[in-house]
Amino acid sequence: MPQSKRTGHDQGRVRNEASETTPLIPPAPTTVDASPEARLDKPTNGPSSSSSTADGNSVDNAKPNGKPANGDDDGHTLANQTISVARGILCTLALGFLIFLQATNISLITTTQSRIAAELDAFDKTSWFTSAYLIAMSALGPLNGKLSSVFSPRICIFASTIVLAIGSVLSSLAGSFETFVFGRAITGMGASGVFTISIIIVLELTGSKRRGIAIGLLNTGYTIGVAVGATAAGALLPVVGWRALFWIQAPVALAGGLVLLFAIPHDFTAGAKDESGLSTGERLARLDYFGALTLTAAIVLMLYSLSSPREIPIMPIVLSMVVLLTFVMNEIYLAKDPIIPISLMKSRGLLLTCLSTVGYMMARWSVLFYTPTYAIAVRQWSPATAGSILIPTNAGFAAGGLLVGWFHVRRQGSFYVPCLVVYSLFPITMILLAFLSTQHSNPVLYVLIVLAGGAVTGGALNYTLAHLLHLTPKSTHYIATSLVATFRGFAGSFGSAIGGGMFTRTLYTSLHTRFEAEGLHHKERLIRRLLGSPALVGQLTGIDKQVAIHGYEDALRMLFLAGAGLAVLMVFVQAGTGWKGPKKESVLEEEREALVQNRSSNTRSARED
Repeated sequence: MPQSKRTGHDQGRVRNEASETTPLIPPAPTTVDASPEARLDKPTNGPSSSSSTADGNSVDNAKPNGKPANGDDDGHTLANQTISVARGILCTLALGFLIFLQATNISLITTTQSRIAAELDAFDKTSWFTSAYLIAMSALGPLNGKLSSVFSPRICIFASTIVLAIGSVLSSLAGSFETFVFGRAITGMGASGVFTISIIIVLELTGSKRRGIAIGLLNTGYTIGVAVGATAAGALLPVVGWRALFWIQAPVALAGGLVLLFAIPHDFTAGAKDESGLSTGERLARLDYFGALTLTAAIVLMLYSLSSPREIPIMPIVLSMVVLLTFVMNEIYLAKDPIIPISLMKSRGLLLTCLSTVGYMMARWSVLFYTPTYAIAVRQWSPATAGSILIPTNAGFAAGGLLVGWFHVRRQGSFYVPCLVVYSLFPITMILLAFLSTQHSNPVLYVLIVLAGGAVTGGALNYTLAHLLHLTPKSTHYIATSLVATFRGFAGSFGSAIGGGMFTRTLYTSLHTRFEAEGLHHKERLIRRLLGSPALVGQLTGIDKQVAIHGYEDALRMLFLAGAGLAVLMVFVQAGTGWKGPKKESVLEEEREALVQNRSSNTRSARED
């Protein structure tokens, strides 16, 4: 009978009781089970190796080139849990479909927004079609990670697929902009659980030697969904309409959820098994719902202001700062189980990695969101053809991540120099795109540049994750990777709203100025429609069409140059992470420290209760 086996149960028990410091995803145990079933990552040519010295103390002499002091790749950690091959295949297929579905929801808007905006009369609000989805997906990621430790990943991911299905149906039935955005937000809530819990499952079932390739495969499924979503939506739009593109997702999501519900063993857990003795209701009551609410509200207020198509209103920014301060104070002083532990963000390596990920991926998302816009508005390609421009950049993204994971990220240690190298290459591709986004540029060269940009981005994400695991203590790896995933999700919503606001404001200014220069003073209605409907450019003629094309060229150039500047800044932010890992302690010292901390936290809990 297939089993899911916990490893390192006895040694890790004392440190994993629920307390005010419980992480988003409980930490992995410090030791592993010696049974053959658990040794998926054991070297086949000898006994499992360790980087510890004879007295149990690990030596950390990593250098900027990432090579350990001993010159070999010893010190691999094993997978925390195992499942049978049959269950593994089913989980892989189901997770692949769900990640694909979750990613298509991001890119399908790029080729369908013109039709949706026309039907809902929302030409100047199109950036929220994607932002509503991404904000919900990223802001609720940490909460989903915590819920999976209460109800188990199998229950949570199944519930997430139900929420995703409901949101898809609501979006398909929308008769107004507000209803559509509400449906998109519900869909994002479900997608948040799918993405977060997928990462948990991957981290639980892989050891350090195979984690790089596993994360690369996860990113591959994600990026295939982004690429195919835009192309497929563009091809199906004239055939079935935009509403069918949303409701058809519901049965697919439910099918994937059911497969995972039966394929994942009942005893599969997120991190170590809870030994606190608290009931499910008590554990649920400890979760930081107020933190999730205030974080989401702060993001929405900020993005509402920065995505404005005309002038940026100041009051929402002020309110956002107030709500954000409330969130921080809640996390520090009130939350028993904080959604984002501020104390952990004191780690320079983790904080700067999160910040560099946000900025770097914001620039990346501008490419994903607006290269199809370039193809539709400037080149007058069909929606399906325009969506296909994402295939090379996402193929490059997948290839970059897989190649880095397969050939290089096969050891523990620093990846400081590789991170900076790939970070430095991406701004170059952005600058080239800025000057190639014209009506008469070479389309083959354009495709090659977006492919190269995708490749360096895919490699960068794998390198930064591996480097982060080197910079942070092993006991915080789960929460650290969860935080990076959360901030990476924020990058999509920030890129969509902030980049979309910049693009729309530049486009409005350019169109208004160019129409005025041509003596055409009554084009406000046309300008408003052009702001949210790039497909409209192909329907224009004469001077209106030329002004529209040049306006889109100006807006794209400004957007990509701004993205390049942001990416350059992120090189310096990433450089600040450093290359020295934390001083490691022996297992005995770790357990003594954990026992003291656990007793202290239990005392605080008893006083509060």
